[in-house]
Amino acid sequence: MRRRRPSAIAKLAIRSLTLPVLLTVVFSIAPEVSLAKEKDEPKWLEVQTTHFVVLTDAGEKRGREVALRMEQMRAVFGQLILKDKLKMPLPINVVALKGDKQYGLVAPTKQSMAGGFFVPGSDRIYIVLNLFEINPWRAVAHSLAHYLLNYNYPPTQGWFDEGLAEYFGAINIGKQVEIGGDPELAPEWHEDAFDDLGGMRRDPNVPQSLTQLVSSPVWISMVDLFTMKHDVSGTREGTHNTLFYAQSWMVVHYLANKNKLPEAGTYFDLVLNQKVPVDKAVVQAFDMTPEQMEEAVKSYFKTQSGLGIALDQAKKPVANPVDMEQPYRLPLPFDADDLAMVVNPVREEVAKAEIDEVMARIPEHRDQALHELQQLTAEPKDNEVARRALAWDDIRQKKFAAAAEELGKATDLNPRDPWIWYYRSVLKYRKAQATRQEIEGLANMMQDLRAVADWYPELADAYNMLGMARVEGGGINSALEAQRQAIALAPRNLEYQFNLAQIYVAGRKWEAAREIFTQLKAGPDRVAAAAAKQQLEDLDTLQKYGVRPQRAGENEAPAGAASTPAAGTGAPTVNASQAKDNGKDKDAEEDDADAAPNPAPVTPGTTGPVQFLKGKIVSSDCSKVPEATVTILSGMITYKMHASDYKSLLVIGEERFSCEWKNRLVSVNYRAMGKNAGELVSIEVR
Repeated sequence: MRRRRPSAIAKLAIRSLTLPVLLTVVFSIAPEVSLAKEKDEPKWLEVQTTHFVVLTDAGEKRGREVALRMEQMRAVFGQLILKDKLKMPLPINVVALKGDKQYGLVAPTKQSMAGGFFVPGSDRIYIVLNLFEINPWRAVAHSLAHYLLNYNYPPTQGWFDEGLAEYFGAINIGKQVEIGGDPELAPEWHEDAFDDLGGMRRDPNVPQSLTQLVSSPVWISMVDLFTMKHDVSGTREGTHNTLFYAQSWMVVHYLANKNKLPEAGTYFDLVLNQKVPVDKAVVQAFDMTPEQMEEAVKSYFKTQSGLGIALDQAKKPVANPVDMEQPYRLPLPFDADDLAMVVNPVREEVAKAEIDEVMARIPEHRDQALHELQQLTAEPKDNEVARRALAWDDIRQKKFAAAAEELGKATDLNPRDPWIWYYRSVLKYRKAQATRQEIEGLANMMQDLRAVADWYPELADAYNMLGMARVEGGGINSALEAQRQAIALAPRNLEYQFNLAQIYVAGRKWEAAREIFTQLKAGPDRVAAAAAKQQLEDLDTLQKYGVRPQRAGENEAPAGAASTPAAGTGAPTVNASQAKDNGKDKDAEEDDADAAPNPAPVTPGTTGPVQFLKGKIVSSDCSKVPEATVTILSGMITYKMHASDYKSLLVIGEERFSCEWKNRLVSVNYRAMGKNAGELVSIEVR
């Protein structure tokens, strides 16, 4: 990106002025207005639009421009993939800094000279922009494309995701939208900062642009390109200056401008869903062989004369080159008058905490950021945003007790902050993952998640956690509803798909679970594939006996549910043995997820192996509410099965247990309590 630098003549003119004269020149331009604006306008402002929140120290006009450009880029991307509405299941916060110095303190070393960078996260995305640069938002266009693809386009192959991200990465927005240029084209000549006359210096290490790479007479064959393994998440990318990126870019360039993106969708359905070989899928989708398609793309590239002109321009020693020509122009999707914005002042200490929160997510700045966040909490007024940021770091480091303490203090400062509700839920969910135990404070967690969903209806992770909380509470149908919503919002998230399969297992929907695990096992993600393979190995035993095979070092397997692997997919173990009623929120439970309970005496029927029994209900005695004793006839033997709380008993096939049931065929999981007696774990009614 080009910096705004004064010309050599301007430099000499400025140096010729004495300091008093220079100050007179600067302040003679409406001094009253300039000083009043500096005095009245807060240093930090927050600009909110429908889809972005922008924190800036560059003033309201610049903050509004940043928000407008982000919304326009989002809308243009929707046009590219033929979507009227785009989902954003992870909130995006933009930090727009007016100066090089402040930006340099925040940016990773490798991004210090860029116009901006993208900070991924499982809770939200941060975009940091350097407003000293021209069009800094263009620096994050590639990463923004990956983000929007992940949530708004079905799974594809690596070439398509990277090709579309590169195509979008060249976007330029001014009075119109320009697109289709070479996103990796960099000028070879730069102003020499140490030359008083503004001389030019050539950089011999400028990498080859995509235009240069794709000009090579030797291409990767189309079949090889389409089958190359590549991480499409956009979070682990190396250099883009390779033939893979260049050729992928030009193929998407061709598809987009020849109106063949619908055919691309047909191709991916054939390859990924119907398992048609790539060469045959190309013929069926595009009506040409892979060799013919390669020649068509090469011929299309030769028609793009503007790319060659831009490449020649980049080789010239021009101090301030004009914007390099883009092949295609589109009208703006909307302008500032069409976009609703809300602007609010932000206190200095809150803005500082927000920036430190960004830095805490960047490995090389993490230690410094945590130290500064702790200093902010030590001030007399404390700092809720800093507490929240520290809690999130503790959760990521699996310091659950420390995270609970920070969230408790943050709640005292601002109990109405939706981020606190969300982080409290993540804390409980992640602790259940790490310890392979039940989710603690289940009712309060579900209440928090419902509030989070009201606040940000597209937050996919809230529905995922709500689904897993509901299945642990015994609500299979409501769990399925929440989990399907999570997957609808994030169709490429493998953890959500794995969790859906677990819910199917808990509801004894064996074939539905087996289908998902089979798909994950055959997928490209090795961790998810290994986890799914283990689940498939366990399903037959689970289906036949109601218990999962026990492995060395594992906790006892819960009845009627799959146990999540220790790594990879990241879902808590679904434990049906102590199911809670999902229909009502209980009184407030202990929310300190790390409080060590006092050892309690072992109650008969709460330990020991889970056994399986089929039979017919003879009668049910519910005279000692909430307890129930169910008499079951199996063969010629009568069993007395006890439920300590029949209202929270896991029931499959009906909404809840009924004391009126008689002559109903049932299958039960139970723990033995003597001869022909047991404590019910779950009951399936036919």
